[in-house]
Amino acid sequence: MNKIYLDNAATTPLSEEVIDVMVGVLKTNYGNPSSTHSFGQEAKILLENVRREVATYLHVSPAEIIFTSCGTESNNMIIKSCVNHLGVERIITSPLEHKCVAETVLDMKKRKGVEVVYLRPDTHGDINLDQLTEALQKSDKKTLVTLMHANNEIGNLLDIKKTAEICKANNALFHSDTVQSMAHMEMDFSDINVDFASCSAHKFHGPKGSGFAFVRKSSGLKGIITGGPQERSLRAGTENVCGIVGLGKALELSLNNMEQYSSHIKEIKRYTVDQLTQKIDGVKFNGRSAEMDASLYTVLSVLLPFKDPMIGLKLDMKGIAISQGSACSSGASKPSMVMMMILEEEEMNTTTPLRVSFSHLTTKEEIDSLVQALEEIAETFKIENSDIEHR
Repeated sequence: MNKIYLDNAATTPLSEEVIDVMVGVLKTNYGNPSSTHSFGQEAKILLENVRREVATYLHVSPAEIIFTSCGTESNNMIIKSCVNHLGVERIITSPLEHKCVAETVLDMKKRKGVEVVYLRPDTHGDINLDQLTEALQKSDKKTLVTLMHANNEIGNLLDIKKTAEICKANNALFHSDTVQSMAHMEMDFSDINVDFASCSAHKFHGPKGSGFAFVRKSSGLKGIITGGPQERSLRAGTENVCGIVGLGKALELSLNNMEQYSSHIKEIKRYTVDQLTQKIDGVKFNGRSAEMDASLYTVLSVLLPFKDPMIGLKLDMKGIAISQGSACSSGASKPSMVMMMILEEEEMNTTTPLRVSFSHLTTKEEIDSLVQALEEIAETFKIENSDIEHR
């Protein structure tokens, strides 16, 4: 059985070039970057080269890039430090955020008594920025706004530049979870006045366990992991040199090939929408995911016109790896918060959401296999329902 991977929003396969540079570092650059001898300084140079590369991509200072283990750690550090060290008393967010943001916000509410305000998305999954302005103007409390750039389930894109402008006009801090969009889109934080952002390398063919936080110098943020002075004293602990170098190589490949990769993936996404529309009667697409200009091109959220909670397993048995939602919510007995917010109760009871996420490695032949498998499952569902009705 040829296995097909269509869950790139959860993680992406490592590029061969990334593996090669990481193996090289593991073999020869084993020094501790904090050591003053040549072994340590060679490792330090590798780190700083990647830091400069990331900073150049984002149009910021290298000192504003803090290496972490992943987006979850970055988001935790930013949100918790804003409350613990910057005096944030109120957080404005949405029910559509990734679990690591949602749970951290609730933790700060429970432990620190932070007021939490949720912006209500519409049925398309869009956040009304007038609602944000209104919420900001209702209180003089020091506020952090945390809204993700690209939704990890439905792909909707937030206008982060306009959001940042609204936050600045109302003296609020702005954090955006950019894990899904980083390295897939142009980012200019000299133009987009976001205070904090996050990244995980494994979302763009880099290694798991390596990421970074963007922390604007003027913010005054402090670290939550105490120990040594690594990462400008914002993230104590010996740096993952091998992983950071892998992140840097993956970023380099993504940026150098962004036009080629994005063009290919957009074509695959359009093809998927067309084929599903033609072959599956009643299929719909959640949020803005089928709208190329309003969503992240790597994500398509499908709504199948029948209820089948086992569809992920059925597809896996056919050799197709896919997700029914966020990987961090897989195995949950109830639908994701994103689906609960954008679907009517009747739709929840009669349909099945499916997230298809692409990479530059995805082919039309793989999409054909997916569509054929879904046709077979849909036909089986019709037959089973017909039998039940005739009994």
